Amino acid sequence: MAALLLASAGKHFREPGFYRDVVPGYLCRQDPEPGQANTGPENTRDGAHQDTPAQHPLAVLSRDEWIAVSGLLELAAAVGILLPPTRKLTATALTAMFTAFLAGHVDALVRAYGPHGTPLRRKIHSARLPLQAPLIAWAWSLRRPAGPGPGSGIRA
Repeated sequence: MAALLLASAGKHFREPGFYRDVVPGYLCRQDPEPGQANTGPENTRDGAHQDTPAQHPLAVLSRDEWIAVSGLLELAAAVGILLPPTRKLTATALTAMFTAFLAGHVDALVRAYGPHGTPLRRKIHSARLPLQAPLIAWAWSLRRPAGPGPGSGIRA
């Protein structure tokens, strides 16, 4: 798991585009386009402040920032899963993270089958979504201490 997380974390920074589709739009802050900064009340007809469109309360980062943060979390998890004192906590957090990622994979699959979807995206996201179940189960299984223990079938 640590090797998989390390490889995935590296890919977040080498090829962030690989992850763009699985970051749901409602999580992404809508920044003004360059040169289209918010205007103050002095520039509007009725004196009201003109802002970017209303955003979801969870839209605190841009898409690229979410990708970078998730890459950093995976890097931290790669280390945490290897250290016995942090293994159970890291495995629990990793299970929660992979479970949370389900929303992004479902969203990406729905969009892939939408009007702007492509056959390639349909194939990619149809394959990526079911891979989350074994990742979640694997992460959860890592909550057990490593090595021989009760029920492991290994005798000291």
